[in-house]
Amino acid sequence: MSIGLTMLGLLESGPGYGYDLKRAYDANFGHAKSLAYGQVYSTLSRLLRDGLVEVDGVESGDGPDRKRYSITESGRERLEEWLSTPEKPVAELHNTLYTKIVLAVRSGRDATAVLDRQRSAHLARMRELTRRKTEAEPGEQLVHDFALFHLEADLRWLELAVTRLEPLTQEVSQ
Repeated sequence: MSIGLTMLGLLESGPGYGYDLKRAYDANFGHAKSLAYGQVYSTLSRLLRDGLVEVDGVESGDGPDRKRYSITESGRERLEEWLSTPEKPVAELHNTLYTKIVLAVRSGRDATAVLDRQRSAHLARMRELTRRKTEAEPGEQLVHDFALFHLEADLRWLELAVTRLEPLTQEVSQ
């Protein structure tokens, strides 16, 4: 996810200080990991340099001056372009788990055991996400649903992989 574009989206509703943007980001998107302050300010610097935000006001205090940022027309256009562009569907044809299975087969190890351990790890993660989802706000529930559906698809693939181990073994052995 692009933090810069996310910041533009947060600023679209009105000007804000870096601290406010960090809090809004963490509240909406920081379910797994909050955003570091340094990342907020370095991102705002790049957006400012690129003409996507501007300093809307400066407030003096005991510490460094606080800058209030607002989105520019160029920033709105860039945000609109990003929001209207579909994300590339991720369908990796090569991944680490596949590599482990092939290497297990090639070496004579038990590939079924590799798949079983992975299935157990997936099920444990699904139980954890399901538990967290019951305690979550609607936005966070949607994030958990996304992860759960992906894990569910992975589990279907794991079941299919078990049925294809024998033909895979024959293919790899040739």
